[in-house]
This record gives sequence, structure tokens and C-alpha cells, in this order.
Amino acid sequence: MKKSKFLLILTLLAVFAAGCSTTSKSGSGEEATGEKQDQKLEITIARAFDVNGLDPGFLTENAQVVDNIFDTLVKRDAEEKLVPGLATSWSQIDDTTWQFKLREGVTFTNGEAFNADAVKYSLDRVLDPANNAPTASYVSTIQEVNIVDEYTVNVVTKKPDPLVPTRFNRYPTEIVPPKYAEEVGQEQFAQKPIGTGPYQFVSWDKGSNVVLEANPNYWGGEPDVKKVTFRSIPEASTRVSALLNGEVDLITAVSPEDREKIESSSTARLSTVERAGNTVYVGFKTDVKPFDDPKVRQALNYAIDVKSIVDKVLQGAAVQTNSLIGPKDFGYAGEPEGYSYDPEKAKQLLAEAGYPNGFSATLDTVSWYIKNTDVAQVIAEQLKAVGVNIKVNNVESSVYRTLVPAGKQSDMYVLGWSSTNTLDADAAIYAILRSGESYSTYANKDVDAKLDEARSVTDEAKRKQLYQEIQDEVLKDAPRIFLYQENQYYGVSDRLKWDGRVDGSIPVSTISAGNE
Repeated sequence: MKKSKFLLILTLLAVFAAGCSTTSKSGSGEEATGEKQDQKLEITIARAFDVNGLDPGFLTENAQVVDNIFDTLVKRDAEEKLVPGLATSWSQIDDTTWQFKLREGVTFTNGEAFNADAVKYSLDRVLDPANNAPTASYVSTIQEVNIVDEYTVNVVTKKPDPLVPTRFNRYPTEIVPPKYAEEVGQEQFAQKPIGTGPYQFVSWDKGSNVVLEANPNYWGGEPDVKKVTFRSIPEASTRVSALLNGEVDLITAVSPEDREKIESSSTARLSTVERAGNTVYVGFKTDVKPFDDPKVRQALNYAIDVKSIVDKVLQGAAVQTNSLIGPKDFGYAGEPEGYSYDPEKAKQLLAEAGYPNGFSATLDTVSWYIKNTDVAQVIAEQLKAVGVNIKVNNVESSVYRTLVPAGKQSDMYVLGWSSTNTLDADAAIYAILRSGESYSTYANKDVDAKLDEARSVTDEAKRKQLYQEIQDEVLKDAPRIFLYQENQYYGVSDRLKWDGRVDGSIPVSTISAGNE
């Protein structure tokens, strides 16, 4: 018995020791987890410019920041396919009516409920002509939004519009909280936004940075990155230095000369997305002399050696194009044959238009595009060779954002445009070619009619044909100097897993920790 009792005691002691050991390991695990939680993934993204406002209904810049604060009814997945967002499903119930079933149980980060009222309010404020929303053209096919019940809305269009689901994938259809937006007003809302997105607004130090933190109650699950700071660093070389010394984790708009620095780095890599950037062009106010004459506009196209600019100035960071529609967009029909570099032809056309000795003009530029100041100077030099004297006027970003949509820029100006999230020709060209639109300085009744028709045709072959006809006519009419479409270059720290997207967005919720 004594031996049995002794063995029993030893067994109990062994079990107790094992239990202690297990508890100790569990405790260590909890401590490790705690340490991991203490080391929450916080990142800094450096861009070339600050935001001008954070209201998705009234943006005058890309939506890289606000896309993380707000949600749309429809989203795009990693393969750029349309998938449910704040809407769980959608269907076309007649020629001009689309019905969206909304996600239940979602709240804005201030506790306000997301529902059909919020959807209707968000669209109505953009569609209201009195608000003069600069992005209204994206949703101007919509006649009204009707509430069916708390979680169902009908979107009624003026004519059939096959792109309604696509339109609800991007700003200005991001959903805002009606009560809060009304309480604070449009100006204050743009400075302290509230959304349902994966991140919530923390602060905006104008000219410096915007800080967002993960939304712990996000309906799609809390993201890996717990805090993100979007910094404004205008100088390309400074952005690269900040990346390589670990000051920031991701940078946009890597300049051509800096690509090699990142590619050869042991701490960062270059993420390249070909032809995912803006299509950059020189626009004309075509109702102002001498740009009201197509011969003058054609002459200036012949005067520019675009290939040389792409090869030597941009060092291959863009692709020469005469199309305003990119290859990623529906409606792209390949590269049309455009204007060759022919200075003598340019002089001939100028003489025929009544300007044998040329003329003088101002070209407005802004630092949004790759080496844009250098490009503008080369354009000025090449135009001088045919007798056209150009003064290059570099405009500060925040000023340019207000000048262009108001039509207050110079008679010649640089602008870049793309379809962004829609990946459709409608978004790529409607706002910059349709007369009366905020970003258009061109008027052509035939082009207007075809742009409008292409919005309402459900037959894809017919839409493609219309966009082909529009491009052919616009190329001939030359309401701008056709230049190039930029590639997108990002510098990404090795501590992150992320690559650039075709739509140009930076959804921070898709970023995760890499292998350091």
C-alpha cells in the first residue's frame, strides 16, 4: 500500500507539473500574442499631394484616401470583378430601373444606421444641380432613387443605362450618413468625414497628412493594418528616400530616375502596373481664338514629338497614345493612327489658319503627373520651333483643383484622366468631351449625341462601335494635343504584402504584413 501511495503521489506531482508547464506555455503564448498585438501593423503611405477634401460626393482628385473611409454598394475584388458591397445583390427590373438589396446591420462609425435613406440621401446631394458637384457626370444618367423599404432601393435612370452597377462601384456613390452630414454641413463634412468603411477618420493636418484607424466594427472584418497615415511629399526623390530609410512604407508616383534605386534596394521593391495611370493631354479652350480653329489644333499636334518625350523625358514611364480610352477599359479599340511629328506640316496648317508667324499663349501645368514640369518645358520648346511662343505656368495643386472644373484655367492646360474604378469608356471620356461638363472645354454636337447614346445602349457591340466613331471624330477634330498614358509605379516596403491595382486604388484593407 505504501508503495502504491508513493506511486500515486508521484503521478499526481507529474500531472501537476505538466499542468504548470502547460499553463506556463499558455501564458507565454498569451504574452507573445500580447506582444504581437502591441506591435500592431501601422503604415505610412506617401503621395505627391495632399487631399483637397474628404467628401466623396464632391472630390476634385482621386479617391485613394476616401475609398478607405467609405463604402459603395458594389465593390471590385482582386480580379477587378464586381462583387457585393453595401448591397448584397442587384437586378434590373425594367429598362430604366435597377433594384439594390442592401446589407442589414451595418452602421456608420458614429453609430448612425446604414439603410435606404442613406443611399437616397447620398445620391440626391450629388444629383442636385444646386450643389454643383464636380463628379455629377458619373451619375447624371440617374433620374431618381426611390426607397422601396428600409433595405431596398430602386435606381431609376433617364434612359436605359447598362452601367448602373459599375457606377455604384466608385465615388461619388460612396454612402454618407444623412443625419451627421446635415448637422455639420458640406464644408465641415469634407474635413471630418464619417463612413461605414474599413477605416475611420482620425485627423487631417492640411498640407501634411491624413490619419485613419481601423474600424473595429467593420462589416467586412477588421483589417490587418490598424493605422494608416497618408503623407504628402511633393518631391519624388524625397518620397524615395523616405521609403528606403524606413520612414514610410509605400509611395506612389515613383519617378523614372528613381525606379532603379528601389529595384536595387534590399528593403523595398517596385510594383509596376502598365497603362494604369492617367491619360495625359494638353487641352484647349476650343471656343477661344486661336484654338477655335481645328487647323490650329491639328498643327500643334504635328508640332509635338511625343515619342521623344516618352523615351527621353519620361524614360519609358508612359505609352504614347492617341486614344483617350485605355486598354483596360471597355470600348478600347486599339491604337488609332494619329499625328506624326511633322513641324513643316504644323507651319503649313498655321499659315492656312491665318497664323504664319505663330502666336503666344500660356500653358497651365500641375505637379500631379510624371515629370510634368519637364514635359511642359519640352512642349514649349517644340512649339517655339513652329512659331508658337508658350509661357509655362506651374500652378499649385490646390489652386489647380478649383481652376479646372470652374473653367478658369488658361486657354491651354495639362490634364490627365482615366476611367478609374469603372473601367469603362464612359468614365474615361464623357466628363472631358461632353459639352457642358465641368472638365470639358470642347463642344461638338455630333460627339455629344454619340456620348449620350453610348450611355443608354445595352448592346455591347453597338457601344463599342459608338466609342470607335467618337474616337475617330475627336482625333480628327483635335480638341487637345494627344500625348500618352502613364504607367503606375509604386515603391513598397518589404514589410508589406501589396501590389498596385489596374484601377489605381489603394485599398488599405488588402495590405498585410510581409516577410521582413
